[in-house]
Amino acid sequence: MKKIIAVLLLAALAYALVQARGLSIPGFSASPPATSDSSAVLAQAYVNRQSDIQVEGVGIVVKVLADDRDGSRHQRFILRLANGQTLLVAHNIDLAPRIHELKAGDDLGFYGEYEWNAQGGVIHWTHHDPGGRHVAGWLKHGGRIYQ
Repeated sequence: MKKIIAVLLLAALAYALVQARGLSIPGFSASPPATSDSSAVLAQAYVNRQSDIQVEGVGIVVKVLADDRDGSRHQRFILRLANGQTLLVAHNIDLAPRIHELKAGDDLGFYGEYEWNAQGGVIHWTHHDPGGRHVAGWLKHGGRIYQ
C-alpha cells in the first residue's frame, strides 16, 4: 500500500512540475484544443481572409436580424468586437435553443468557427454536433449557455 501511495505522490508531483513549467506530456492534454479569444486574432483572420478558425470571444449585439429559414434554420445577429470589427453570428436553431430575449446592446460570449467574408466574417458552429465530427460551440447570454 505504501508503494502505491508513493507512486501516486510522485506522479502528482511530476504532473505539477510539468504544468508549472508550461511543458507538455506527449499524447496528453489537460486543456481543450487551442482556440483564440482575442479580437486581435479575429482582426488578423479578416485581413488575411482566413476561414475555419475555432474562436472564443465576446461582443455586443448591434442588430438582431430575421432568421435564415433556407435549409437549416439560423438565428442571425450582428456582433461588434472591442476592436470595432463586426461579425455575423449564424446560430443553428434546429440544433440549439434560440436566444429569445436577445436585443441590441446585449453582451454575448461565443465559441464557434470563423469564416471570412468582406463584411467582417461569420461565426457559425455555435452548437453541438449530433454526428460528433465537429467541435461543439456555444453562445453565452444572460448567464445561460445555448448549445
